[in-house]
Amino acid sequence: MIILNEQAIAAITAHAERDYPHECGGMLIGQFSDERKTVIETFPLENAREEDARHDRILILPKDVLRAERYAREKKLDVVGYYHSHPDDKAVPSQYDLDHALPVWSYVIASVIEGKVVDIRSWEMENDRSKFNEEQLERRRPAGERV
Repeated sequence: MIILNEQAIAAITAHAERDYPHECGGMLIGQFSDERKTVIETFPLENAREEDARHDRILILPKDVLRAERYAREKKLDVVGYYHSHPDDKAVPSQYDLDHALPVWSYVIASVIEGKVVDIRSWEMENDRSKFNEEQLERRRPAGERV
C-alpha cells in the first residue's frame, strides 16, 4: 500500500499537466513502514530525453536520482518510489517501465488525456522483476484538515 497526501497528488497532477504532451517524472520522498509507504513530498525531475522523444519516454539522469536520494537523507526520509506521466495513455505500466524499474519502490503513473490528469494509479514490481501488480493507493487529507 502507498499513502499519498493531497499535496503530493496535486504536485504530481500539476507537473504532469505542465509538461504535457511530454512525459514528466520525479521521485516520491517519504517513509517505509510495515507493508506500506507513506509519501511526504514529491521531488520533480527534468526529462533529459531529446525534445522529439519526450512524448512517450522519460529519461532521468543518475545524477538527478542521487540528488533526490541526498535530499531525502537530509530530511531523514527515504525515496519510496517514482512517479511519471503517460500522455494520452492509460495509467498502466508499459514494458519499458517494467524493464527500467526496481523492486521495493512504488511506481505512480498519471494518465494525462488532452492535457488533463484523468487517473492516478500505483504499481509495485514483483521481486523477480517479472511483472507489476497494482498497489492499493490511499489518498489522505493533511492532518487537521476537516472534510
